[in-house]
Amino acid sequence: MDGRSLLLLALFAWPCTGWSVEGDPVTSVMWDYHHARLLDGAPFVFDEQVRVVVPPFAEDARQVPILVDASAYQGQVVRILAWAELNPIAQIFDFAPGAEVLPRLAIRIRIEQATPIRAAVLTRDGVWHVGSSYIDAAGGGCTAPSVVRAEAGWEERLGQVLGKRFALADSDRLRLQIAHPMDNGLVGGIPEFYLNQAELRDGNGKVLATLELFPSVSENPTLSLEVRGEGETELWLRDNNGNEFKAAL
Repeated sequence: MDGRSLLLLALFAWPCTGWSVEGDPVTSVMWDYHHARLLDGAPFVFDEQVRVVVPPFAEDARQVPILVDASAYQGQVVRILAWAELNPIAQIFDFAPGAEVLPRLAIRIRIEQATPIRAAVLTRDGVWHVGSSYIDAAGGGCTAPSVVRAEAGWEERLGQVLGKRFALADSDRLRLQIAHPMDNGLVGGIPEFYLNQAELRDGNGKVLATLELFPSVSENPTLSLEVRGEGETELWLRDNNGNEFKAAL
């Protein structure tokens, strides 16, 4: 049984009430399920220092901006996982920033209904620090027809990266958009086709950060990363069909 089937079973298994885990800042019926599945039941704390910034309402459920900021744990972060608890495909990303990359990431996602958004930050002491927010929505973002596929010539633009680098006080911000339909397999007749791997590299090919993406990420995904130093950087991407893309930033 795959992860989506298990999630649906879990949704039916728990009544949709106001029950929540002690200390949970948002009402959730799914925390125990995701804690076991995504964090392997490891030690955790709900932590306000892990910021998950979302709009109060998703005006477009296919393009919902979120920001995960674990700057409070700069130098201690091993991994950052993010997920939307009530999405049919819950996982959003798995981010491993190196020493030169700040533990902060902005991205746009799809959501199917109002849901808690979680970000779990693994620090070097083996504890997951969990930040939480809640976003309201009319829903349907995960099962809506593709906008990208309705555009003429989208195949020719596949993998094109539009981006810019902005100098900040102590880092540079990389903002970019990648042309890709990010098909999640939930629309009839269209199989999964999405970017699932990314690496930020320096001018010598050294990996500065790794990023695993999941089909809950929006079409033509947008990313924002922050990197220390002024050296050249390159973004490498691969989708689940094996297509590879590169862009210098």
